[in-house]
Order: sequence, then structure tokens, then C-alpha cells
Amino acid sequence: MKRSLIRENIFVLIFMTEFNPPEDMPEKIRLYLESPEKTADPEARQEIEEKFALIQPLIPEIDAKIEAHSEKWSIDRMGKVELSILRLAVYELLYDDSIPEKVAINEAVELAKKYGQDNAGSFVNGILSGVIKEKE
Repeated sequence: MKRSLIRENIFVLIFMTEFNPPEDMPEKIRLYLESPEKTADPEARQEIEEKFALIQPLIPEIDAKIEAHSEKWSIDRMGKVELSILRLAVYELLYDDSIPEKVAINEAVELAKKYGQDNAGSFVNGILSGVIKEKE
């Protein structure tokens, strides 16, 4: 499975947490990854599940970074799609050294264009640019 598809699946799992209680997520993840339209091989499934598990405990810290760089937008006002994409991208930028910054940003913008509202790509890019500047 391509890395972009792995990332897209992780985004979907993060998005699902907005609508499901934490205790239901293990079963929801299993059902999602075992659905017939998913073509994830065992290695890809393991990577998806592991990265999702690494991101979850960092959500409060990630959200603080997102909110610090989103002018006039609180986390509560953001679209759930854009917020989920940002959570994944900020994780990749700050905690996953295996992914180049440009790749993390580009992939996040592409996900935002595909799944988000109008101008979601620009919104995501702007917040991620602020995160990068602070990191440097």
C-alpha cells in the first residue's frame, strides 16, 4: 500500500474519533480495516494502527500547537475534517522524523483538498507553516 494511502487511512481513523467514544474505537478500527474495500496488507494495517495509537495520547499537545497557529479559530470552530488532517500533519512534523516536512505538508494539503471544505488546503497550509516556523 502506498504511503499516501496509509496516511489517508490514519486520517480517517483520527476523524472517526470525533464521533465515537474511546472505548468503541478498537472495534471501529477493526471493522474499518477489515472492510472489503480496504486493500491494506498486514504490514500496512499494522503501520496504520501503530501510528494511530501513537497520535492519540498526543492530541491535547497537538491541538494546543494547532490553536496557537490558527488566527481567530479555536479548535471547536474548525471543521472536523480539517482538524483531523492537521492533527496527523502536526504529529508528522513534530514527532515523526521519518517523514520530511515538505512531504507532510504536501500530503496534508492534498487530503484537505480532497476531503475538506473550500479553501481547506490554504487553511491547512497556513497553520502548518506556522508550526514549521516555530519549530525552527
